Amino acid sequence: MALKVLLTGAGGQLGADTARAFSGEYALAAFDSRGLDITDREKVFDTVKAEAPGVIINCAAYTKVDKAEEERERAFAVNRDGARNIAEAAASVNAVLLHISTDFVFDGIKPAPYVEVDPTNPLGVYGESKLRGEWEIIKSFQRHIIIRVSWLYGTGGHNFVKTILKYAAERETLRVVYDQVGGPTWTADLAGALLRVVKAVEENRAPYGVYHYSNEGVASWYDFALSIVEEALVLGAPIKCSTVEPILTHEWPTPARRPPYSVLNKDKIKETFGLKVPHWRTSLKGMLKELYGGRDA
Repeated sequence: MALKVLLTGAGGQLGADTARAFSGEYALAAFDSRGLDITDREKVFDTVKAEAPGVIINCAAYTKVDKAEEERERAFAVNRDGARNIAEAAASVNAVLLHISTDFVFDGIKPAPYVEVDPTNPLGVYGESKLRGEWEIIKSFQRHIIIRVSWLYGTGGHNFVKTILKYAAERETLRVVYDQVGGPTWTADLAGALLRVVKAVEENRAPYGVYHYSNEGVASWYDFALSIVEEALVLGAPIKCSTVEPILTHEWPTPARRPPYSVLNKDKIKETFGLKVPHWRTSLKGMLKELYGGRDA
């Protein structure tokens, strides 16, 4: 009997790519936020009981980093309470839970890539709510795999890449922060990694616990933005921007503080699941080709 996978947050950029990656591989029950609000505990339990999945992938999340500072209750309702609802429902049917968390659980003061056992210290409401979600899952049951990811972007939804493309088409100069460093991650690559993890779950060779995933390499937001403009120009995108200026964080104040360095060490997930992770620049090229209809220069 084929393994059944229940996916939450299927309407988001990661959820959509995950649904595509799993289509045809497993019996998939995919729900966007309208189909399954993870803050509705009764609905979550009813849905999980009815679907009886072997694996649940929770991509549902409140991800508005700045807005979370004024919508604390909503962020915690989704990222903490929703995670607890999913975890307890998974436990009720003895399903394995794959949960997506974030690099924002760290404060960014470590001078080397973060490993899974490093102390957490989120700087804002978003990171705090996601960390509390991790705690709720860990205390709910053992059969969980939590994957912290960073700087997600994809062809769907709102993200940094699409924002830069929008402004680059309108303005000659962009000013982008260069003293925040992390790992850009294409959601299509992450979805492929999730598929690899679920195959290991199916074969009973997936150790439970916390893992880190991002594309290889590191970048500042400035590096990332400059690369987006360069690669989009190669593909013939309508780019007006001719200059990307590096600025310091204090020159672009935001409601939420961001970790200055949130690079994730991926050794554990690569070694455990035999993953080969592409460099972020290679993945950026792939995403932009997909966004612009697959055409080359």
